[in-house]
Formats: sequence, C-alpha cells, structure tokens
Amino acid sequence: MSEQVQCKTLSCSQSIEYLLQGGVLAYPTEAIYGLGCLPQYTPAIERLLQIKGRDADKGLILIAADFTQIQSYIAPISAEIRQRLETPGFITWLLPAAEQCSTLLTGTHRTIAIRITAHPVVCALCIGTHSPLISTSANRSGQAPARTLPDLDVIAMQLDGICEGSLGDYQQPSTIYDAMTGHVIRSGEEQ
Repeated sequence: MSEQVQCKTLSCSQSIEYLLQGGVLAYPTEAIYGLGCLPQYTPAIERLLQIKGRDADKGLILIAADFTQIQSYIAPISAEIRQRLETPGFITWLLPAAEQCSTLLTGTHRTIAIRITAHPVVCALCIGTHSPLISTSANRSGQAPARTLPDLDVIAMQLDGICEGSLGDYQQPSTIYDAMTGHVIRSGEEQ
C-alpha cells in the first residue's frame, strides 16, 4: 500500500496570497481539480508545466470571473462574440490572442483558450487576485483528471497547496469551441 502524500489545504484567502506570491495550486472547478497560477508569473507557469509534464507548445487555458480579466489577452473581437463570452458557463472559447500574449499561454498557436466561470471558488480567486488564472487539469499529462483529493497525490508534493472547496456538478472537462467559427475543438469527453 502506498503512502499518501500530504499537501497543505488552504482557505480561499490563503490561496489568493500564495497565487500573488507566484504559487502553483490545485483548486476545484466545475468538474475536476484545476492546476493553476497567475499568468503574469513566468516562473510559476514554467513550474506548472513541469509539474504537469505538459509540452509548452500546447498552450494553456485562462479562466476568469468576468470578461474584463481576459480582455488584454485577446485580440479585438466583435460585440456579438463578446456577448457570447461574457455569459459565465462551462464552455472554453478559443480566440485570437493579443500580440503581446506570452507563448507560454498560447503555445505554438495564434489563439488563446479562455473560460468565464461561475464556479464560486474560482471566481473568488480571480476577484481576489484581480487576475485570470491558468487552468489546466490537475494531473500528469496523459493521466485521468483529478476528481477527488486522493487523485491529487501524484502531484501534491510539488504544489504550494490545495484550495478548499467543492467541485461543481459536471462530470467531464469543458468543451472547447472556436469562438470565431463555432466549431468544437475538444469535446468534454476528451482528456
């Protein structure tokens, strides 16, 4: 029987402090635990990619409490597309990235993935940090996403903590749509 790795469980306010100091945390989202940091801290993004074992060429998702938090990361869009994005939901949108957007966020793409969330914990983290969060599934690349605290054991020792809170009611990661065409890029059933 393997020994469980213990990791600090943090309140929302403690999690905000760690994020503002460049920390990497796991936190509950609508369906799974997310692995994230603030997008303005390059060393934190690099550490997140190393923990996950993710190729930087793939790009990452930004999750935010409202549209204003992601506006500087995307190229100008039409009012119709903006209205679609401003409604919180469990949809991730692929949008043209702003010219100044870091390749650590976009990978080799000219687009960036964003989601406006209604999840109370994620909203509190975004509001408390005045920033979107990087949000990728809290697991090693190629493994099943974490849906329970014990699922986080494989990466827990490398994290600064796990934010308290409950997962939402969804069973799969979000579906990713191309906001410009409406085409499905990734179904929620894909990992």
